[in-house]
Amino acid sequence: MPALLRPALSALVVACLLSAASLASSGPALAQAKQQASPAQAAPTQAAPAQTPTLKQVALTDKQLDGVLAAQKDMDAITEKLPENTAPDQKVIAQLDGVAKKHGFASYDDYDNVVDNVSLVLGGFDPSTKKYVGTEAVLKTQIAQVQADKKMPAKDKKEAIDELNQALKTPAPAVENKGNIDLVGKYYDKLVAALGDDQN
Repeated sequence: MPALLRPALSALVVACLLSAASLASSGPALAQAKQQASPAQAAPTQAAPAQTPTLKQVALTDKQLDGVLAAQKDMDAITEKLPENTAPDQKVIAQLDGVAKKHGFASYDDYDNVVDNVSLVLGGFDPSTKKYVGTEAVLKTQIAQVQADKKMPAKDKKEAIDELNQALKTPAPAVENKGNIDLVGKYYDKLVAALGDDQN
C-alpha cells in the first residue's frame, strides 16, 4: 500500500495489521518484522496466513502496558538495525530478552505476547472516536473511507480495498478478556503513538 494511503488508514490499519500479523507467525522473527514492517508490508503477510497459531490471550495490567510503552524505544533501537526478512540471531534475541526483563517482563516472548494482546484489542478501536467497535466494524469503515477518497489513484484504491476485504475474510479472534478493552482504551493514544508510529 503506497504512502498515500497511510493517512486514510491511520492507526486503525496499523493495529489491525499488527493483530493479524501477530497471529500469522510467532517468535522473535515476527516481532522483528512487526517492528520494521509498514502497514503495506504487513498486509500481504497477514492477508493469507498458511497457519494461524493461537494467540495466548491474557488479562492485561497497567504494569504490563507501562512496560510495553517504556520498552518500545529500546526495542526499536535493536530491531531497526536488523536486515529485513531475516530472523534475529541469538545475540539479538539475548538483547531483546534483556530489554524485556529490564521493563518487567519474564522474557522477550512474554513482552511479545503482551504486545500481541494489545494489538488484538487496538484492532477493534475506531480511531476517530477512540471507542471499541470491533475489528469488523473498523475494517468496514476503512473500506468506505477508501472508496470515498477521490484523490487516491484507482490502482492504489483497488489494492487497499482488496487488502481490507481480505482482512475481513480472516478475522482476528474475539477478545476473551473484556477488561482489556477498557485498559487499552485508557492507554489508547500512548499505545498508538508507540506501536503505530514506528510502523511508518
